[in-house]
Amino acid sequence: MPPAQSPSSPGSPDSPAPQGTPTTPAAGGNDSIDALDGRLIRLLAEEPRIGVLECSRRLQVARGTVQARLDRLQAKGVISGFGPEVDPAAIGYPVTAFATLEISQGQGADVRAHLARVPEVLELHTITGIGDMLVRIVARSNADLQRVIDRVVGFDGIVRSSTAIVLENPVPYRILPLVDQAAAE
Repeated sequence: MPPAQSPSSPGSPDSPAPQGTPTTPAAGGNDSIDALDGRLIRLLAEEPRIGVLECSRRLQVARGTVQARLDRLQAKGVISGFGPEVDPAAIGYPVTAFATLEISQGQGADVRAHLARVPEVLELHTITGIGDMLVRIVARSNADLQRVIDRVVGFDGIVRSSTAIVLENPVPYRILPLVDQAAAE
């Protein structure tokens, strides 16, 4: 998308927040997105290759408004990227599993660094409850999953693990219903 800029008047929804103004919503509040932001995000999610000019036509707003909204949403971290969504199964990794890891006290940073070096680790979350970390991993087959698990847990800082294989993903990762809700609040 072209980096066209459009001047906006102070205080307009398209103008950046004055310096020192918080850019994240207060707890329980929503100053992050409005209805137009929600429509813009939905349009970009449904048609990621659409340009700013076509967005402005479809949303029936000025091109500068769309560009200013995009810039603001990116600056606030609402939109964090425009990259492709890659399906692991389509590139030869059809098996997904979640591993709960219990780690040794004080080993968090080392374990995170170890897991970041394993290509089959797609996500890592620090959690509460049973275990300390939750890892989403992929493998080429159930047999290959054992190799991946061995690599994941083959680190001195990991003391125990438990793995669950995903059988079905009836609600894949989605964000648009949440965007719609936030835009309506």
